[in-house]
Amino acid sequence: MTTAITPPRPEYPRPQFTRERWLNLNGRWQFEFDPGDSGLERGLVDRPLAGEITVPFAPESTLSGIGDTDFHEAVWYRRAVTVPGDWAGDRILLHFGAVDHDATVWVEGREVGRHRGGFTSFTVDLGDDVPAGDEVVIVVRARDSKHGPQARGKQSTEYANHDADYTRTTGIWQTVWLEPVPRVSLGRPRITPDLGSRSFTVETPLSTGLRGGAVRVTIADDDGDIDAQEARADLSLTPRVTLRLPEGRTRPWSIDDPHLYSLRLDLLGPDGDVVDRAESYAGLRSVGIVGQEVRINGETVFQRLVLDQGLYPGGLLTAPSDADLVRDIELSMRAGFNGARLHQKVFEERFLYHADRLGYLVWGEFGDWGCLTGGHPDDRQQPTASYVTQWLEALERDYSHPAIVGWCPLNETRQFLADRITVLDDVMRGMFLATKAMDTTRPVLDTSGYSHRVPETDVYDSHNYDQNVVTFRQTLGILDPASKTAYVNTEDDGDLQVDDARPWSLPYAGQPYFCSEFGGIWWNPSPDAPSQSGTTSWGYGERVRSVEEFHDRFEGLVQALLDNEHMFGYCYTQLTDVFQEQNGVYAFDRSDKFDVSRVRAVQTRAAAIEEASRALR
Repeated sequence: MTTAITPPRPEYPRPQFTRERWLNLNGRWQFEFDPGDSGLERGLVDRPLAGEITVPFAPESTLSGIGDTDFHEAVWYRRAVTVPGDWAGDRILLHFGAVDHDATVWVEGREVGRHRGGFTSFTVDLGDDVPAGDEVVIVVRARDSKHGPQARGKQSTEYANHDADYTRTTGIWQTVWLEPVPRVSLGRPRITPDLGSRSFTVETPLSTGLRGGAVRVTIADDDGDIDAQEARADLSLTPRVTLRLPEGRTRPWSIDDPHLYSLRLDLLGPDGDVVDRAESYAGLRSVGIVGQEVRINGETVFQRLVLDQGLYPGGLLTAPSDADLVRDIELSMRAGFNGARLHQKVFEERFLYHADRLGYLVWGEFGDWGCLTGGHPDDRQQPTASYVTQWLEALERDYSHPAIVGWCPLNETRQFLADRITVLDDVMRGMFLATKAMDTTRPVLDTSGYSHRVPETDVYDSHNYDQNVVTFRQTLGILDPASKTAYVNTEDDGDLQVDDARPWSLPYAGQPYFCSEFGGIWWNPSPDAPSQSGTTSWGYGERVRSVEEFHDRFEGLVQALLDNEHMFGYCYTQLTDVFQEQNGVYAFDRSDKFDVSRVRAVQTRAAAIEEASRALR
């Protein structure tokens, strides 16, 4: 990992919708803490700030140059930027990859935009009167209260890290950048593959209609252009075209052959000249359900997933470099996993781009952990309408990535413990319905772990951290569509007002089923030594006494899942240690903890559901 690059994170942040002209604003910004959230009254919009920070790293991270892990009610950023002279006459867009949690943006002392949500991207339109060639001052305030209902994922609400809660992230934590666009411009395309008809539907929103103009989309592969189609730019808010592939140029995207087609998007004026142009890409891939099988391109592919929380020692939620994103995928694949559950974080788009090109399956997820039943005074975060809004933003941004094979709006909610319908019930159903409305091509898991609403959810799952291979296998064996019952949890969780000694039994309608959290095998040769968070390590169950014992336990748990004919996949906890939670396949610094070749070998044999599917063909 390195911080020698200037600016940090210099790569294009939105690889599925690119333009030639842009300006990266990462690097040194003026910065100031605002513990009383009184900065507006104290005039911070109009004066220099007291300190400096390296964007896009949060002030809690060491790579920011600050490394202050206390609570920060509000923080301020300020930077003077010279707008390139050749941008004259263009509308200027100011993009933020993510700002945690409530952001307000001023340019030249004028408020130009607000956004709520620490995980999702947003854009502020500065208009077409920004003085090209001149300097403009950008000011950002980010509020990040430790109180209130905001979604924060695994960020600790206590001063220190503890259990499965980690160091907080406040303020800007993804790339900030400027982009010039014409007054009538292309919006981000929505790309839907249809393997059955060998086609793509491309919907391209416009900033406004263009009289006499058209949108033209061209698809190509390494041998050149394949098809080009046009749609009038004045008949719809979102012109739509269908691109078709001849049989000889049809190449599905898969984990073995992650082929990507290139797309060129042109907005044409009345005389046929190019008013705006952008580049994109697409993968021809299908996801379907047949009985308990989840099929990719019509084939049963057992999903050998790993839980990835996307945290880094120096950058926290922000990867120190683009190479670190690639390395995490490669480390996972090296260990025998073919994908990941992206856990309690909306990952930055660069990660999804690398997953697309490397053939790595991922499930998208929102960061809500701890909202529990909703309305309880001890809940760490509580669901609001903002959850639905932020999740829709994530779906809109990530819809077209072929690597995403499923959505999981919420994690470990426990509606069934309540004796009434709660706000959480409403929000969960709203997020589920919103996902289904936004995306009809992928399965949706309503809430991972416990509180499924059958028969509505597309897939069913469990979190099972039983470390005893015999009882683990027995519990998962009690799963059959004919039984109408599934045992969904054997996790020891002391905050539940239920009998933790027994599994919970819930109705089950025969959906595809996977154990979406298991393992978490605790290994640290010196468990009493402080971890990087200053607390002692932990993992699930009794700590293994040696590396050899880890391998034996890992093999037993994995084989139990591979042997289960009702399982379409699993997700092992987890890819790397994260601060005090030391149950990763790799250490927090990404060094090897075990014989990775043995970890891989355990996972390579065919799963029972794959063998059964092949036998029927």
